[in-house]
Amino acid sequence: MPKRETLEAIKVKIARLTEKALNLETGIPNFSLFRANEPTQVSSVVYIPSICAIVQGEKHVILGEDKFTYNSESFLLAAIDLPTIVQIKEASHEKPLLGMRLDLDQRELAQLIIENRLPAPKLHQTSRGMATGEMTDQLLEAFKRLLDLLEQSQDIPIMAPLIQKEIYYRLLTGDQGVRLRQMISAGSQSNQIAQAIKWLRLNFSRPLRIDELAAQASMSKSTFHQHFRELTAMSPLQYQKNLRLNEARRLMLLERMDAASAAFQVGYESPSQFSREYSRLFGAPPSRDVSGLRQISADA
Repeated sequence: MPKRETLEAIKVKIARLTEKALNLETGIPNFSLFRANEPTQVSSVVYIPSICAIVQGEKHVILGEDKFTYNSESFLLAAIDLPTIVQIKEASHEKPLLGMRLDLDQRELAQLIIENRLPAPKLHQTSRGMATGEMTDQLLEAFKRLLDLLEQSQDIPIMAPLIQKEIYYRLLTGDQGVRLRQMISAGSQSNQIAQAIKWLRLNFSRPLRIDELAAQASMSKSTFHQHFRELTAMSPLQYQKNLRLNEARRLMLLERMDAASAAFQVGYESPSQFSREYSRLFGAPPSRDVSGLRQISADA
């Protein structure tokens, strides 16, 4: 099927499936759909390892000083957990932004590298943990077949893992394959930093001890700082702060926790410091920001 027809078929299905839910977790594990009916304000979002594809519209993602723009011609690859700034500048009910996200299973990716004897990356090379890549015809067709499975639920347990494996293979052998293999290949500096980031993601409420993280990555403090910044575009302290504030926002929004309780829950000892840093990241104090988000959700 020509690429234009494939895109059109995917658009129709995502538009139908997301009519009542802007973010839809599908019946296929790790596969979700998203939609925006209007432009969005700048917001802070933590990406998990995933590939995001847009079939209509355009999305802007800022990581540190780097800006990534992706649309129907490209995909966004997040190879590790990354706090970012996101904005959608153009979207409407008549022409909404429509997209898909597939979360990456690093064990499956590592197994594919071994099975297909893909070349190992340079051990001492580090690059950003996020990038955009070309949305090839083969990759788009695989996403369409994954989406089609939602209408054949009895086939999902057998077929979905096979199609996801194909998408992984296309990623590993495509224009961002080297970057992805850097994050996964044991022994590479990117992988060592990625393991430290994984620990930090799970323990962000604990005090940050750079010595311990550097030792965990088998690096000196200065080398660890350098490669951490190259990978994430921020320092370990900035990274932890972003994780804490995003989790506090989630606790207040979804679990109805008050600001002081959320602050202590994510590791802050001073509510006033929490409020200052929250306002700096999200543009408003905690209570006002969360009220605004709830109003947007009610109006959607």
